[in-house]
Amino acid sequence: MEFKFFYHFGNFLIMLKGMFSRPENMKMYWKEFMKQCVDIGVGSFGIVFIISLFMGGVTTLQTAYQLVSPIIPKSTIAQVVRDTIILEFAPTLTCIVLAGVVGSKIASELGNMRISEQIDALEIMGINTKGYLILPKIAAGVLMIPVLVAIAGFLGIWGGKEAGVLSGIISHEQFLQGLRQEFKAYNVFFAMAKSYTFGFIIASVSAYYGYNVSGGALEIGKASTTSVVVSCVLILFMDYALTAILL
Repeated sequence: MEFKFFYHFGNFLIMLKGMFSRPENMKMYWKEFMKQCVDIGVGSFGIVFIISLFMGGVTTLQTAYQLVSPIIPKSTIAQVVRDTIILEFAPTLTCIVLAGVVGSKIASELGNMRISEQIDALEIMGINTKGYLILPKIAAGVLMIPVLVAIAGFLGIWGGKEAGVLSGIISHEQFLQGLRQEFKAYNVFFAMAKSYTFGFIIASVSAYYGYNVSGGALEIGKASTTSVVVSCVLILFMDYALTAILL
Protein backbone atom coordinates (compact mmCIF):
# COMPACT_ATOMS: atom_id res chain seq x y z
CA MET A 1 0.00 0.00 0.00
CA GLU A 2 2.77 2.48 1.00
CA PHE A 3 4.79 1.66 -2.15
CA LYS A 4 1.67 2.34 -4.23
CA PHE A 5 1.32 5.72 -2.49
CA PHE A 6 4.96 6.67 -3.23
CA TYR A 7 4.58 5.46 -6.82
CA HIS A 8 1.51 7.66 -7.42
CA PHE A 9 2.99 10.60 -5.49
CA GLY A 10 6.23 10.45 -7.52
CA ASN A 11 4.33 10.18 -10.80
CA PHE A 12 2.13 13.10 -9.73
CA LEU A 13 5.19 15.31 -9.07
CA ILE A 14 6.72 14.28 -12.43
CA MET A 15 3.44 15.26 -14.12
CA LEU A 16 3.48 18.69 -12.42
CA LYS A 17 7.14 19.22 -13.42
CA GLY A 18 6.35 18.27 -17.04
CA MET A 19 3.64 20.97 -17.28
CA PHE A 20 6.03 23.88 -16.98
CA SER A 21 7.64 24.34 -20.36
CA ARG A 22 7.58 27.18 -22.87
CA PRO A 23 4.21 27.09 -24.69
CA GLU A 24 4.45 26.19 -28.39
CA ASN A 25 1.57 28.51 -29.23
CA MET A 26 0.48 30.96 -26.50
CA LYS A 27 -2.79 31.83 -28.30
CA MET A 28 -3.79 28.13 -28.34
CA TYR A 29 -2.97 27.76 -24.62
CA TRP A 30 -4.97 30.91 -23.75
CA LYS A 31 -7.98 29.65 -25.73
CA GLU A 32 -7.85 26.31 -23.88
CA PHE A 33 -7.51 28.10 -20.52
CA MET A 34 -10.59 30.28 -21.18
CA LYS A 35 -12.58 27.23 -22.32
CA GLN A 36 -11.72 25.45 -19.05
CA CYS A 37 -12.66 28.57 -17.02
CA VAL A 38 -16.11 28.58 -18.64
CA ASP A 39 -16.53 24.80 -18.16
CA ILE A 40 -15.48 24.85 -14.49
CA GLY A 41 -16.94 28.23 -13.45
CA VAL A 42 -20.14 28.68 -15.46
CA GLY A 43 -20.78 24.93 -15.77
CA SER A 44 -20.76 24.43 -11.98
CA PHE A 45 -22.65 27.61 -11.01
CA GLY A 46 -26.11 25.96 -10.98
CA ILE A 47 -25.25 23.25 -8.45
CA VAL A 48 -23.30 25.75 -6.28
CA PHE A 49 -26.30 28.14 -6.31
CA ILE A 50 -28.76 25.44 -5.15
CA ILE A 51 -26.44 23.97 -2.47
CA SER A 52 -25.52 27.39 -1.04
CA LEU A 53 -29.09 28.63 -0.63
CA PHE A 54 -30.29 25.50 1.15
CA MET A 55 -27.06 25.24 3.18
CA GLY A 56 -27.65 28.78 4.52
CA GLY A 57 -31.35 28.17 5.17
CA VAL A 58 -30.78 24.91 7.06
CA THR A 59 -27.94 26.46 9.12
CA THR A 60 -30.21 29.33 10.22
CA LEU A 61 -33.09 27.01 11.17
CA GLN A 62 -30.84 24.59 13.09
CA THR A 63 -29.00 27.41 14.90
CA ALA A 64 -32.33 28.95 15.93
CA TYR A 65 -33.47 25.51 17.16
CA GLN A 66 -30.35 25.25 19.38
CA LEU A 67 -30.40 28.84 20.73
CA VAL A 68 -33.69 28.80 22.64
CA SER A 69 -32.53 30.78 25.70
CA PRO A 70 -34.22 34.19 26.10
CA ILE A 71 -30.90 35.62 27.41
CA ILE A 72 -29.16 35.11 24.04
CA PRO A 73 -30.08 37.88 21.56
CA LYS A 74 -31.57 36.87 18.19
CA SER A 75 -28.71 38.58 16.34
CA THR A 76 -26.40 35.80 17.61
CA ILE A 77 -28.12 33.44 15.13
CA ALA A 78 -26.83 35.56 12.21
CA GLN A 79 -23.37 35.68 13.78
CA VAL A 80 -23.18 31.87 14.06
CA VAL A 81 -24.56 31.39 10.52
CA ARG A 82 -22.03 33.89 9.09
CA ASP A 83 -19.01 32.28 10.76
CA THR A 84 -20.13 28.69 10.06
CA ILE A 85 -20.68 29.39 6.36
CA ILE A 86 -17.50 31.45 5.84
CA LEU A 87 -15.17 29.18 7.83
CA GLU A 88 -16.44 25.73 6.89
CA PHE A 89 -19.53 25.24 4.76
CA ALA A 90 -18.73 27.56 1.81
CA PRO A 91 -15.16 26.32 1.16
CA THR A 92 -15.33 22.67 2.24
CA LEU A 93 -18.86 21.56 1.33
CA THR A 94 -18.78 23.41 -2.02
CA CYS A 95 -15.39 21.91 -2.92
CA ILE A 96 -16.47 18.37 -2.00
CA VAL A 97 -19.43 18.75 -4.38
CA LEU A 98 -17.15 20.31 -7.03
CA ALA A 99 -14.76 17.34 -6.66
CA GLY A 100 -17.65 15.22 -7.95
CA VAL A 101 -18.82 17.64 -10.65
CA VAL A 102 -15.53 19.11 -11.95
CA GLY A 103 -13.17 16.28 -10.93
CA SER A 104 -15.06 13.48 -12.65
CA LYS A 105 -15.43 15.64 -15.80
CA ILE A 106 -11.67 16.36 -16.01
CA ALA A 107 -10.72 12.72 -15.33
CA SER A 108 -13.18 11.28 -17.88
CA GLU A 109 -12.24 13.90 -20.53
CA LEU A 110 -8.49 13.18 -20.26
CA GLY A 111 -9.12 9.44 -19.88
CA ASN A 112 -11.14 9.39 -23.08
CA MET A 113 -8.36 11.28 -24.91
CA ARG A 114 -5.78 8.78 -23.63
CA ILE A 115 -7.84 5.69 -24.62
CA SER A 116 -8.67 7.08 -28.09
CA GLU A 117 -4.92 7.86 -28.58
CA GLN A 118 -5.49 11.61 -29.05
CA ILE A 119 -2.79 12.34 -26.43
CA ASP A 120 -0.31 10.08 -28.30
CA ALA A 121 -1.13 11.89 -31.56
CA LEU A 122 -0.45 15.29 -29.94
CA GLU A 123 2.88 14.03 -28.55
CA ILE A 124 3.92 12.78 -32.01
CA MET A 125 3.19 16.30 -33.32
CA GLY A 126 5.73 17.60 -30.77
CA ILE A 127 3.21 19.22 -28.41
CA ASN A 128 3.87 19.02 -24.67
CA THR A 129 0.55 17.35 -23.74
CA LYS A 130 1.01 17.92 -19.99
CA GLY A 131 1.39 21.64 -20.60
CA TYR A 132 -1.37 21.90 -23.20
CA LEU A 133 -4.01 19.62 -21.58
CA ILE A 134 -3.30 19.67 -17.84
CA LEU A 135 -1.91 23.15 -17.04
CA PRO A 136 -4.98 25.08 -18.36
CA LYS A 137 -7.27 22.79 -16.31
CA ILE A 138 -5.29 23.30 -13.10
CA ALA A 139 -4.95 27.06 -13.70
CA ALA A 140 -8.71 27.35 -14.40
CA GLY A 141 -9.51 25.27 -11.29
CA VAL A 142 -7.29 27.42 -9.05
CA LEU A 143 -8.85 30.60 -10.50
CA MET A 144 -12.54 29.64 -10.75
CA ILE A 145 -13.11 27.43 -7.68
CA PRO A 146 -12.30 30.27 -5.20
CA VAL A 147 -14.72 32.48 -7.19
CA LEU A 148 -17.43 29.81 -6.79
CA VAL A 149 -16.60 29.52 -3.05
CA ALA A 150 -16.95 33.32 -2.63
CA ILE A 151 -20.33 33.20 -4.45
CA ALA A 152 -21.36 30.24 -2.25
CA GLY A 153 -20.52 32.26 0.87
CA PHE A 154 -22.65 35.24 -0.22
CA LEU A 155 -25.55 33.03 -1.34
CA GLY A 156 -25.37 30.93 1.83
CA ILE A 157 -25.63 33.98 4.10
CA TRP A 158 -28.41 35.46 1.94
CA GLY A 159 -30.28 32.12 1.94
CA GLY A 160 -29.90 31.99 5.73
CA LYS A 161 -31.35 35.50 6.09
CA GLU A 162 -34.31 34.72 3.82
CA ALA A 163 -35.06 31.45 5.64
CA GLY A 164 -34.91 33.22 9.02
CA VAL A 165 -37.12 36.14 7.93
CA LEU A 166 -39.69 33.97 6.08
CA SER A 167 -40.06 31.55 9.02
CA GLY A 168 -40.40 34.44 11.49
CA ILE A 169 -37.37 33.36 13.56
CA ILE A 170 -35.41 36.59 13.11
CA SER A 171 -36.16 40.01 11.63
CA HIS A 172 -34.25 41.55 8.72
CA GLU A 173 -32.69 44.21 10.99
CA GLN A 174 -31.64 41.68 13.67
CA PHE A 175 -29.96 39.49 11.04
CA LEU A 176 -28.01 42.43 9.55
CA GLN A 177 -26.99 43.53 13.05
CA GLY A 178 -25.69 39.99 13.76
CA LEU A 179 -23.79 39.93 10.46
CA ARG A 180 -21.84 43.05 11.46
CA GLN A 181 -21.19 41.92 15.05
CA GLU A 182 -17.57 40.94 15.80
CA PHE A 183 -16.77 40.32 12.13
CA LYS A 184 -13.16 39.19 11.53
CA ALA A 185 -11.78 39.81 8.03
CA TYR A 186 -9.19 37.07 8.72
CA ASN A 187 -11.97 34.47 8.42
CA VAL A 188 -12.49 35.46 4.78
CA PHE A 189 -8.72 35.16 4.14
CA PHE A 190 -8.80 31.71 5.77
CA ALA A 191 -11.75 30.60 3.58
CA MET A 192 -9.97 31.84 0.44
CA ALA A 193 -6.71 30.07 1.45
CA LYS A 194 -8.69 26.83 1.78
CA SER A 195 -10.49 27.33 -1.54
CA TYR A 196 -7.24 27.89 -3.49
CA THR A 197 -5.76 24.74 -1.94
CA PHE A 198 -8.91 22.70 -2.64
CA GLY A 199 -9.12 24.05 -6.20
CA PHE A 200 -5.57 22.85 -6.89
CA ILE A 201 -6.30 19.42 -5.35
CA ILE A 202 -9.51 18.90 -7.37
CA ALA A 203 -7.99 19.87 -10.75
CA SER A 204 -4.55 18.25 -10.34
CA VAL A 205 -5.64 14.92 -8.81
CA SER A 206 -8.40 14.46 -11.42
CA ALA A 207 -6.02 15.37 -14.25
CA TYR A 208 -3.43 12.89 -12.92
CA TYR A 209 -5.86 9.95 -12.82
CA GLY A 210 -7.40 10.82 -16.19
CA TYR A 211 -4.05 11.37 -17.93
CA ASN A 212 -2.62 8.03 -16.74
CA VAL A 213 -5.58 5.79 -17.68
CA SER A 214 -4.76 2.58 -19.54
CA GLY A 215 -7.30 0.06 -20.83
CA GLY A 216 -10.81 0.76 -22.04
CA ALA A 217 -14.11 2.42 -21.10
CA LEU A 218 -14.30 0.53 -17.80
CA GLU A 219 -10.93 1.97 -16.71
CA ILE A 220 -12.14 5.53 -17.48
CA GLY A 221 -15.05 4.96 -15.07
CA LYS A 222 -12.70 3.58 -12.41
CA ALA A 223 -10.23 6.47 -12.85
CA SER A 224 -13.08 8.99 -12.60
CA THR A 225 -14.40 7.40 -9.38
CA THR A 226 -10.91 7.08 -7.86
CA SER A 227 -10.10 10.72 -8.63
CA VAL A 228 -13.27 11.91 -6.85
CA VAL A 229 -12.62 9.70 -3.78
CA VAL A 230 -8.94 10.71 -3.51
CA SER A 231 -9.83 14.41 -4.01
CA CYS A 232 -12.47 14.27 -1.24
CA VAL A 233 -10.10 12.54 1.20
CA LEU A 234 -7.32 15.07 0.45
CA ILE A 235 -9.77 17.99 0.81
CA LEU A 236 -10.84 16.77 4.27
CA PHE A 237 -7.23 16.13 5.30
CA MET A 238 -6.10 19.59 4.12
CA ASP A 239 -9.16 21.14 5.76
CA TYR A 240 -7.95 19.81 9.12
CA ALA A 241 -4.29 20.70 8.40
CA LEU A 242 -5.06 24.30 7.34
CA THR A 243 -7.41 24.80 10.30
CA ALA A 244 -4.71 23.56 12.70
CA ILE A 245 -2.05 25.82 11.09
CA LEU A 246 -4.01 29.02 10.32
CA LEU A 247 -6.57 29.26 13.13
